[in-house]
Amino acid sequence: MPIYDIGLEQVSLAFATKTIFTDVTQGVFEGDRIGIVGRNGDGKSTLLHLFNGTQEPDSGRVTKRGGLSFGMLDQRDPLDDNATVRQAALEGREDYEWASETRSREIVEALLGGISLDARIGSLSGGQRRRADLARLLLKDWDILALDEPTNHLDVVTIHWLAEHLKTRWGKGQGALLLVTHDRWFLDEVCESMWEVHDGTIDPFEGGYSAYMLQRVERDRQADVREARRRNLARKELAWLSRGARARSTKQKFHVKQARELIADVPPLRNTLELKQMATSRLGKQVVDLIDVTQVFAAENGVTVDGTPHPDAVRPAFMGDADTAGAAAIDPDVAEMAASASRVDVVRPMYAEPQAYGAVELAVDDLSTDPRLRDAGVAFAPTVTSDSSAERPDAPSVTGGEPSARSASSGEGATLQDATGEATTLPATSAAHKVSVTGRKVLDDVTWLIGPGDRFGIVGANGAGKSTLLKILDGSITPTAGHVNIGKTVRFAVLSQRLDELEALGKYKVKEVLSRYKPSYIVDGKEVTPGQLMERLGFEAAQLMTPIRDLSGGQKRRMQLLLILLDEPNVLIMDEPGNDLDTDMLAVMEDLLDTWPGTLIVVSHDRYLLERVTDQQFALIGGKIRHLPGGVDDYLAMTEAIKAGRDPFAGDAASNRRKGSAGATGTATPADDAAGIADDAAAPEHGTQSGNGGATGTATVGGTPKLTGKAFHEASKRVSQIERKLAKLEEEKSELETRMAEHDPSDYAGLNEMNVRLQAIAEEAEPLELEWMELSEQLE
Repeated sequence: MPIYDIGLEQVSLAFATKTIFTDVTQGVFEGDRIGIVGRNGDGKSTLLHLFNGTQEPDSGRVTKRGGLSFGMLDQRDPLDDNATVRQAALEGREDYEWASETRSREIVEALLGGISLDARIGSLSGGQRRRADLARLLLKDWDILALDEPTNHLDVVTIHWLAEHLKTRWGKGQGALLLVTHDRWFLDEVCESMWEVHDGTIDPFEGGYSAYMLQRVERDRQADVREARRRNLARKELAWLSRGARARSTKQKFHVKQARELIADVPPLRNTLELKQMATSRLGKQVVDLIDVTQVFAAENGVTVDGTPHPDAVRPAFMGDADTAGAAAIDPDVAEMAASASRVDVVRPMYAEPQAYGAVELAVDDLSTDPRLRDAGVAFAPTVTSDSSAERPDAPSVTGGEPSARSASSGEGATLQDATGEATTLPATSAAHKVSVTGRKVLDDVTWLIGPGDRFGIVGANGAGKSTLLKILDGSITPTAGHVNIGKTVRFAVLSQRLDELEALGKYKVKEVLSRYKPSYIVDGKEVTPGQLMERLGFEAAQLMTPIRDLSGGQKRRMQLLLILLDEPNVLIMDEPGNDLDTDMLAVMEDLLDTWPGTLIVVSHDRYLLERVTDQQFALIGGKIRHLPGGVDDYLAMTEAIKAGRDPFAGDAASNRRKGSAGATGTATPADDAAGIADDAAAPEHGTQSGNGGATGTATVGGTPKLTGKAFHEASKRVSQIERKLAKLEEEKSELETRMAEHDPSDYAGLNEMNVRLQAIAEEAEPLELEWMELSEQLE
């Protein structure tokens, strides 16, 4: 038997209703980087607790090398609610102690950025507590580090940083890492071997997640496993992995030829053209169009009415309720970012999200009911002080807008109250009040067109405004400026991060809930019952009699998705759909979405899931929606440029200035806040944001021979984009031709590979050149 640094020796463990491990022997050597996967409830977290000594086995023993230190990130943190962040996470370190050393400074800035070190742990959100506990753990030196779902509550930028940190934390052959996560990109990036926990055993695999999928498919094929559905899902996911997924392209971990043989008979993930045709028949041509949309959250002293300041009309960023939707009610991350700016002893973040600030002027008839003001965090309460009105209880209140005929003719004024009750008399003769709202522009003059069958993914830092964007898309809130056009046949469904929809159903059994829906549905061309769909999502027939409240977190998440799909929406908005799901259930969900014929909008920090279920990705950054032709890697490149003090959008901004399109209302300015971001690090382009040409469904170039105004600006921007792309293609072509000239003439395979790429470049350039010529003619 090998001598492990820490290991299980013939360990068995069972709980009241489930056997977790049966006579398991497995262990960890120094230098191991092990990812642990398995279904929820199969014992992944329990395995870490056995190693940590917080769970005793029923039989067998846990062996441990003398003097070995073992650090564990549990899903429930041990932090004291009454301690400050400095005491709990930094363990009393002063600023000069953690800031003087590069590694500790990076950890604190990456995980505690924007959090006050004097804040009490009990006052933090769940995500902030999680980051504080992770920082506490990483600031110490451990021989073995065990992390249970470390990417929960982290955004894409921080997840990328954590992966790099763990890869470089120890030298080669030193330290050891045990990692439980459903983030498959993270597993592939960090881990060098995998353990699959299932049916009371632990099966080891070499390589990261991609290699694990290959070996698992081969194992199932050789063993002729009866679980055909599970096997086919694994093979389908492997097909996506080996067909050039962007997140895998820089780190191929399995033999391509062998993988292609295994997936030779696996059809494409989805027939995009067929799905778009089906979606068009269900939705028509218009789904959701954002036109010149700006969403402002009013800052302190940020409201004037007819030139008079009304500071008390602003709802504080951290407040919000159903009636007056402050930032906290609409987008808690945005509210937290605003609130942190006023705190003392706040850690400067590793990456400061660029923020656009400015004013929006509105013509408002009724100050107390206008939804644009309400959703910008502005509240006025109406009162009437006219003597004649006071004498008549049935007299209408005048709060701006069209005055009554009597008050207009007599010159009497109307009084408005702000949220604190302070009254101000306004002229009664004006048809509308001129209101100026100044503050952070979460969306800044955005135009984004979403068509039938579009499958768009959205990434952005915590606090960028993703939740705000989703609520504008489905009509839950009204933007401060601009228009949202929603198609007449659109039926929205939102898979939110909360499970509120299921709370009201808690006392009902699963079978009773499903009986409320149609007896059959057509899925992937076949007729299926709700019960069959439930089984497809990993439920067993015996669970039909289980009350909703007794389901686990992952089961509730799957039930939430099932009920949404049974409502037959044609536009599905998913906010972090991977929460509480294991890797197998993520694959099941992805398989189900592959055949869903509607428009799909997904917000997720899980880049694997995002690139797997969507066709195009966009970033919400600096108040703009920016197309990411290269996927999440493009977004990370933008954030790296901003961290380095460079402006990743300088080319677009310069192009706009040359064309005379810059203006005060659409220019996103950087936030000169406590984070200290450089002024030239975030100057997003002016004007509307339309994706990247016709392929994204967001081009706004008109069809007339000559363009003016907005259409001229959009066409000019597109021409500049095409020119940059063609220049890159030409550069790559020249480089390839030089390499071919210098290449060994006897290496036919290498020459053929370069020739194939040359042909691909030519095919890619041809439609771009045609589009460039057409647009150039319209611009002349």
